[in-house]
Amino acid sequence: RTDYAVIEDYFTNFLKLKPQGEILESHVTIGKNWCEDVGIYEFSMGATGKKVKGRYTFVYVYEDGEWKINHHHSSIMPEGIVTAEPITKDEVRDLFQLWNGALATLDPKKVADRYAKRGVLLPTVSDIPRTDYPGIEDYFTNFLKLKPQGEIESGEIMIGTNWAQDAGIYEFTMGATGAKVKGRYTFVYVFEDGEWKISQHH
Repeated sequence: RTDYAVIEDYFTNFLKLKPQGEILESHVTIGKNWCEDVGIYEFSMGATGKKVKGRYTFVYVYEDGEWKINHHHSSIMPEGIVTAEPITKDEVRDLFQLWNGALATLDPKKVADRYAKRGVLLPTVSDIPRTDYPGIEDYFTNFLKLKPQGEIESGEIMIGTNWAQDAGIYEFTMGATGAKVKGRYTFVYVFEDGEWKISQHH
């Protein structure tokens, strides 16, 4: 949901469930006039008694004298997970290199293949959210014309049960122009069909 009207429309329906949320696990990153809170929360639906647990990301920005939500992503956690797929912080960081290596091929399909089935891409250089394979492939079809290569300058890694997050600052060097573009990033990875894929990228 990318504008006021559709956000309002979503909550018109969601609020019928009388939800109340509780944060179970949280990791906060603070920057200049922005901050990010990422973790796991659980909703209790007052209308049905049902409980729903999910991963969340809130990115807040200071706007017109108050803190507002700039980005909010939520995904229901898979049910029935018995064991966690082990991964270290170094291995999480290496997942970025797999993605960066896919960029180096200049093949948008190879890059799109790094994303989960329900992956979400909120690109650095586009205002259009990409929420399916064709949309992600389309974005990289254009972005790869710049021959980008990324480098992480700083980042913090958090690991959960069959998911991991790497969030920080990265910089792209555009081989086609020599330009450099720096931005904040968040990669949320999930273990899907036997391999780690990007569930959320912004």
